[in-house]
Amino acid sequence: MANTIASVVLGGFLVLLVYLYNLLVLKPKNLRAKLQRQGIRGPSPSFLVGNIPDMERILQHRRLIHSTPTTATEDYPTAISGDWPSIVFPYLEEWKNEYGPVFLYSTGIIQQLYITDAEMVKEICLCTSLDLGKPSYLSKDRGPLLGRGIFSSNGPIWVHQRKTIAPEFYVEKVKSMVKLMVESTTSMLTTWERRFEDEAGGIADINVDDDLRGLSADIISRACFRSGYSQGEEIFLKLKTLQGLMSKRSIGVPGSRFLPTKMNRAIWKNEKKINSMILKVVKQQTESSHEKDLLQMILEGAKSNKYDNDGRPIKIPWEEFMVDNCKSIYFAGHETTATTASWALMLLAAHPDWQARARAEVLEICGDRPPDANMLRNMKTLAMVIHETLRLFPPTVFVVRTALEDIEFKGIMIPKGMNMQIPIPILHRDRDLWGPDAHKFDPERFAHGIVGACKTPQAYMPFGVGSRVCAGQHFAMTELKVILSLVLSKFCFSLSPAYHHSPVFRLVIVPENGVCLRLWTA
Repeated sequence: MANTIASVVLGGFLVLLVYLYNLLVLKPKNLRAKLQRQGIRGPSPSFLVGNIPDMERILQHRRLIHSTPTTATEDYPTAISGDWPSIVFPYLEEWKNEYGPVFLYSTGIIQQLYITDAEMVKEICLCTSLDLGKPSYLSKDRGPLLGRGIFSSNGPIWVHQRKTIAPEFYVEKVKSMVKLMVESTTSMLTTWERRFEDEAGGIADINVDDDLRGLSADIISRACFRSGYSQGEEIFLKLKTLQGLMSKRSIGVPGSRFLPTKMNRAIWKNEKKINSMILKVVKQQTESSHEKDLLQMILEGAKSNKYDNDGRPIKIPWEEFMVDNCKSIYFAGHETTATTASWALMLLAAHPDWQARARAEVLEICGDRPPDANMLRNMKTLAMVIHETLRLFPPTVFVVRTALEDIEFKGIMIPKGMNMQIPIPILHRDRDLWGPDAHKFDPERFAHGIVGACKTPQAYMPFGVGSRVCAGQHFAMTELKVILSLVLSKFCFSLSPAYHHSPVFRLVIVPENGVCLRLWTA
């Protein structure tokens, strides 16, 4: 009997060893080999950690070189729109220079195919096959923030979520939200005006990014969940904390997300609290209101029957469906828009000629009236400014996809399981695509739309690409127009001497030191 038990244990141990060897060694090695045989190269990975040590070493070296943030005494028009991606992601620039526009690297055991070849990017963007999905690490390593929501799921689950959420952001729906966007923005600007009362000379320095984050949170809450920022304030603050923690944790190192480190314990604590608060809001809202807002639609989607391509039911606990999609909307719906608004105001402050031009357009179209949907549609200059802001400071850094089956792009066979990574800010600054002034702020390049601005229009992707393009992009553009038009109509502004320009990666690109503006009444 003892021999039998020992044999079973030994057999199980051997099976486990074979499984781990395949997972940790053979699978990553075979994926790389299939691309290496096609001429794709990259830095050699280390066991378990991949190229993470190389990334940290290169990043530390670059930080020593660029240790001082850009200050307001320097040439801002050049400095603020300069090559910040090479400072934030120096390892990508170094490897691109060494291995070309398509190369391999690893984060832990996760294999990444980095792609900046314009034609290959175009093919990926135009691909609508469900064989091209989101990487599994988004729902695992980034699970506390994204879970299995619309940004990280694949196949029938994603299709069901898209059909549930996307209709709430159609053009006609967004038009009906303009009034509340104006109300929320006007309320914020009133608080700014009060600050002038305590300042001599009618000039005030205001750090705008926190206010804009609160404003955007209020708008998404009222527009989609019938509640104000005050009700969801703690959720937003916890999400911001969770976002900061997640941006510091490397992905792909086997087992690292399960270790009870100080960071992981903080992530688990925040995740648990956020999930609990979201379910509490869901309960309160559904008990007090039966209006068909986004929250109700998500709830109906969570409780409705879902089936895969073979007609088999998909089992997702309704609580998980609700929490994951609410977190996704809370995060994407306020963080990315608020950050873009901050960058836009910063760029307009640094380029007073474009600020004056955009203000003149707003005053001509609106006069002394608040903007409505028709007015917003006619703000062409403001649209150009927003597009150029999204080009220079896209809130989402990477378009990421994984090959769910073998798939070919530009003659390269991408093996099943390989992840693809398209760096948006690097493509947005490619001189071959945008011209020799690609690093400069020039909204005029969008005078004839995206097609007229870029040689390969698919390379402009602030809202993602293909069938996975952001469902809320029209909502975001409308909100940005409302915020910027109202700020321009009430204030003139320049960069405060206290502003230090230092973009950093916090899952989105944010101003590390905030955006401090000097404002006075227009």
